[in-house]
Amino acid sequence: MDELRAWGWGEAWEAALEAVAAQELVPGRVVAEYRSELRVRTADGERKARPAGSLRHRAAGRGELPAVGDWVLVEGGDGDGMAVIREVLPRRSRFSRKEAGERTEEQVVAANIDRVWIAVALDQPLSLRRIERFLAVAWDSGAQPELILTKADLAEDPAGAVRAVEGVAFGVPVRLTSGLTGEGMAALEGSLAPGLTVALLGPSGVGKSTLINRLAGSEILRVGEVWGSDRRGRHTTTHRQLVRLPCGALVVDTPGMRELQLWEGEEGIRDTFGDIEELAAECRFADCSHQGEPGCAVEAAVAAGELAAGRLASWHKLQREAAYQARRHDARARSAEERRIKSMMRTVKAHPKYRKK
Repeated sequence: MDELRAWGWGEAWEAALEAVAAQELVPGRVVAEYRSELRVRTADGERKARPAGSLRHRAAGRGELPAVGDWVLVEGGDGDGMAVIREVLPRRSRFSRKEAGERTEEQVVAANIDRVWIAVALDQPLSLRRIERFLAVAWDSGAQPELILTKADLAEDPAGAVRAVEGVAFGVPVRLTSGLTGEGMAALEGSLAPGLTVALLGPSGVGKSTLINRLAGSEILRVGEVWGSDRRGRHTTTHRQLVRLPCGALVVDTPGMRELQLWEGEEGIRDTFGDIEELAAECRFADCSHQGEPGCAVEAAVAAGELAAGRLASWHKLQREAAYQARRHDARARSAEERRIKSMMRTVKAHPKYRKK
């Protein structure tokens, strides 16, 4: 099992495998996700794979389809054949977002991760509101978020950027790096350990591939151009993949995210806005919404210049979004239950015992 251990396998996964008791199936980790297939790393090497139809039926719409980082059980796929994924072992953590568009579906970006690296490029103006959004989703994943400030060599005031980010990232490490000059890379690599899994996230053009190449010590990922006044980059990463670094740590490289909508969010928002939560405890009313109520300690802090108005506005926006998603989840769950009951009733009525003579 040495090959699997190199990809993060351990005693906890051994126990999960024994609980499933699927002796005919082979364990492996999903290391890449393409549009039409997955790649699974087993003890015998890498296999092309697709979820079984029964797994698709059980998991569809619930965020339970195999994702990069998942430990799965596969059947077949030796040689050039296509393996079938029969089971997904229970996840320790997962970074999820609402699927882009109007559908209320969960999209799992990476599973079984220990850390979430949020890459923020310093060659363009900082968006503290976008950082807060990423942090809220990252805290919800169950992994430890860290902010990686990239392209420090292009920043006008790197120290000032660190201070600004630290002002909205309470309890989150903020690391200043440059994939070009190597600044901060030794410390970043020193924070890693064999078997540790990190999800690297951020918009296009922030230097994610350059960062991984620097940690890997070679050009294992293609780096794209950055152009235009907004310094946006091309989507050189078109699929998700798990990269093993020389130090033994594993990094999930992901395509740039133009859109990041909350899937659940309530706990993540509380963790991200700990300062507002502390102030809210001093409000006159326990259910204060911080929107004009008398005795609101949060609005008083804004008026006194102790809390940025933009930060409170960001908190309100994310709270509204989380509440909206919760309502959509409930409506979707009710609809699914109604369909289940109707299907069950049709089956009962079709039974010979209950047919009208």
